Amino acid sequence: MMQGKLKQASQGLALGALFLLALSARSAGQEAKEEKGPIKAGSKIIAVTVYSDSALVTREVDVPAGKGPMEIVVSPMPNRIQQTSVFSEGTDGIRVLATRYRSKPIKEDKREEVRKTEEEVKKNQMEIQRIQADIQENTSGMTFLGKMENFASASTVHATEKGKLDAENAIALAKYLKEERITRVKEGVTLSQKMQQIQAQNDFLQRSLQELTSGVSRVETDALIVIEKVNEAAGKLRLNYLVDTANWRPQYKIRAGKDGKSPVKVEYLAGVFQQSGEDWNRVELALSTAQPMLNATPPELKGLAVTLVPKGAPNLPPGVPGQAAGKGMYSQSNPGGYIPVPQSAAGVSLDDINEATRTLRKQAQLDANKKDEKRSNEIWNYVGNLEQAKDLIFTLDDHSGKGLALAASDREGPSVAYRLDSKISIPSRNDEQILEVARIDLTPDYFYKAVPVISPHVYRQAVMVNKSKLVLLPGEATMYNETDFVGRMHLPLVAIGESFTVGFGTEPQLQVQRQLVDKSRIMQGGNQLLKYDYRILLSSFKQEAVKVQVWDRLPKGESEALGVTLVKATPEVSADPVYIRQERQSNLLRWDVTLQPESNLTKAMSITYEFRLELDKQLNIGSFQSK
Repeated sequence: MMQGKLKQASQGLALGALFLLALSARSAGQEAKEEKGPIKAGSKIIAVTVYSDSALVTREVDVPAGKGPMEIVVSPMPNRIQQTSVFSEGTDGIRVLATRYRSKPIKEDKREEVRKTEEEVKKNQMEIQRIQADIQENTSGMTFLGKMENFASASTVHATEKGKLDAENAIALAKYLKEERITRVKEGVTLSQKMQQIQAQNDFLQRSLQELTSGVSRVETDALIVIEKVNEAAGKLRLNYLVDTANWRPQYKIRAGKDGKSPVKVEYLAGVFQQSGEDWNRVELALSTAQPMLNATPPELKGLAVTLVPKGAPNLPPGVPGQAAGKGMYSQSNPGGYIPVPQSAAGVSLDDINEATRTLRKQAQLDANKKDEKRSNEIWNYVGNLEQAKDLIFTLDDHSGKGLALAASDREGPSVAYRLDSKISIPSRNDEQILEVARIDLTPDYFYKAVPVISPHVYRQAVMVNKSKLVLLPGEATMYNETDFVGRMHLPLVAIGESFTVGFGTEPQLQVQRQLVDKSRIMQGGNQLLKYDYRILLSSFKQEAVKVQVWDRLPKGESEALGVTLVKATPEVSADPVYIRQERQSNLLRWDVTLQPESNLTKAMSITYEFRLELDKQLNIGSFQSK
């Protein structure tokens, strides 16, 4: 009976143990489920916005099925990310709680192209080692042949002295040594040539590898995204970040048509540089002139303290934060900080300050994006000091010709974004890659321009109006007459609806000459009068009439001591109101003429003008300067 109870008790203990084990296993499973680590998710780049000094990359990340909190890992990420710029956007049913950026050291680059190149380099290095061993063996063989030749020579001499020379054996040995040496020499040449070929190939691969891995450190980076899922089904989220190894600049190809009625074709291009370490394959690409801004609040304005200096002292820039006034100024040549500026007798110019403010604005925004709010705020206030210095220190004469309204912006253009219609692939590499933004047909108004005082050539030009829907940003334009390259020019900022002028090189069928016809000097009271007569000859060998602008100039006195008078001009100078308001005030002369077909030799068009200088008889013209 006791044994039965013990048996029942032991059975009960066994069942209890099994139950505890089951509970323990279940608990361990739940804990394992609760402590599940981050999930590595697939992703692809779907959109990129390229700015003037960075690019905003958008990745679409695959989120697996399941509910509740999750940690998603996106790896690998490029190394040149601005870490403070990383952020994520959820979709329906996916709420992003946090996004972190982290890095860890790696042994090798995992990109397929890099791996293939590294494998080829290793194979070549192994082949080089094998050839070096063959060369060493061949060299040893040559040394052994030399020893055999010495031995054969000594044996032959000894046998001859003893009268025991075997001529047949001696000839056979000499023939063998000769053939073996020739074989060894040929083999050595072949090995040396093969060594050079493989070494050259290996050098090329090393350069390619260096280009592929340029700017890429031996560190693997990834993004860790913490999310809360409401829905069970799989979904998507977007990961965004800025890379600082990408930029773009506008370029143009402008082609004139066959005749004056054909439209001018403008190819609006973009030169894109991207070395982020990751390829952009078939992405939605946008090109922007804006500065990416990640700060949600404006900089804090500080007070402006002004110091006084003796009258006549040179104008100095406002003091750099932490330094005395005039000690230093921000310079583009040293974007990392402030450097001293050499002071001339005239002090710092308005152009110096304008250049500094442009550079500083970009640096201040970059620091704000990096969350360095203290430095960013200091630079923003320093920019404000420079802007107010222009108003407080410089006179209106200093601003003349530069435009008060345009001083701050310097015609850099509005913030615009161009979205390309098709998906674009841009690999990460060192050289600039050219993309087409748009093709535009514009109606030209052709004319020719001659400036004989400085050039003997006549240039073909066209006035056009930008009737496209795109702002033409400042950039280099390559000019063509149909398919013939004629030169390059800088295209300024052209707003929508604004007119602009482009040049299509020289026109050999038109010729211009400028001649001094007469010069005289007379005295009138205490003054001397100098009179000059000039003639400009225009010749045309073209079969049609053309419009020509002819430009010349009169001297312009820096003071009232020199009087300048245009006595007469035939034909009359241009009556264009824009010319009268702007260029005529600087004593520039312009004629708008129509040159008839085959107007050359005795039929050449003549433009004559006469001007007079009046100055004190004790004075002479002392210097000439372009202004």
